[in-house]
Parts: sequence; structure tokens; C-alpha cells
Amino acid sequence: MFELYSNLDLFMKIYWVIAIFSSLIFIVQAIMTFVGGGHDADVDMDADFDTDGGDMPFHIFSFRNMINFLLGFSWTGISLNNAIPNRIVLSLVSVVVGLLFIFLFFIIIKQLMRLSENNSFKIEDSVGKTADVYLAIPAAKSGRGKVMVSVRGTVHELPAITNSEEKIETGAVVRIKQIDHDLLIVEKI
Repeated sequence: MFELYSNLDLFMKIYWVIAIFSSLIFIVQAIMTFVGGGHDADVDMDADFDTDGGDMPFHIFSFRNMINFLLGFSWTGISLNNAIPNRIVLSLVSVVVGLLFIFLFFIIIKQLMRLSENNSFKIEDSVGKTADVYLAIPAAKSGRGKVMVSVRGTVHELPAITNSEEKIETGAVVRIKQIDHDLLIVEKI
């Protein structure tokens, strides 16, 4: 192994050192990610640029992106060494592929972030929605009934009252007007 390495020119020795180092770090990062410890293992510089100003945990200058760049850069240089004899062109192609690795990582992370959706129920999200009366609602806030409302794809059974002078019967459709201490105030449609 050392004999093969010692026969390489300085240019290829540098590519191999970068490839082995970045591959080992990448493997450790991948293992930490799968076991649950990789999300805090990034080292960010002060010159972070948020990609879309949102909640994306992606920074252009991070340790993980440096490793992704070095992986693409080094393995491209090693793989295309015999195909591209000009060292400057080989280096430029390696840089482009390294940048492509960062871009692909960004696309993959962005797609994974779309999968994580917050479906926690907040009663405030039901205001303005229509609901079906499950248990009749007495008139003029004289008692409670229940309605079934769909919020973010899940159906919830919630207590409701009405300001109307008429009782709202079971099966009627109502609109949720406001909330008063976890109690829906509804009106018949």
C-alpha cells in the first residue's frame, strides 16, 4: 500500500490524502446522523448565509459542506487523473464537482425538510372553518354541545356554544367564529 503511494507524484498524493481524510470524516458523520448525534456536529463559521431566510438548518460555510466539497473534489481528481492529463483542467473539474456535491447535499436536505411537517393541533387553527354538530348546541350560550371539525387533516371533537337564539340541532353545519377558553363559539350556516 505504501509502495503504491510512494510511487505517486505530489499532485496525486495530495488528492489521495484529501480523499482518505474526507471519506473517513464523512463515514463518521453518516454514522452519527443515523444514530441521532449528527445534527449538532456541524461547526459553523461567523460568515453563515441562510439559503432562503427560513428555518433551514443549512449554512454555506459549514464543516459538513467542507467535507462534501472535499469528497467530490478529491475523488473526481483521482478518478479522472488518467482521462484528463492537464493538471489545471483536472483541478477545475474537481472544484466544479466538489461544488456540485454541496448543491446536491442542499437539495437532499431541502427535500427531507419537506417531509417533516408540524401537525400539532392548535385550537386557534379551527377559527373560520366549518364543522358538523355532533351533540346539539343549546341556544344563547345556555349550554354546551359538541362539533366535529377537521384541522390539518385530522378530525377533532370539540365543545361548542352559540350566541344564536335558536338551538342548533345534531347534523347541522356551523362556522367557527371565535374561541373562548378552549370553547368554540359557532353560528349556523
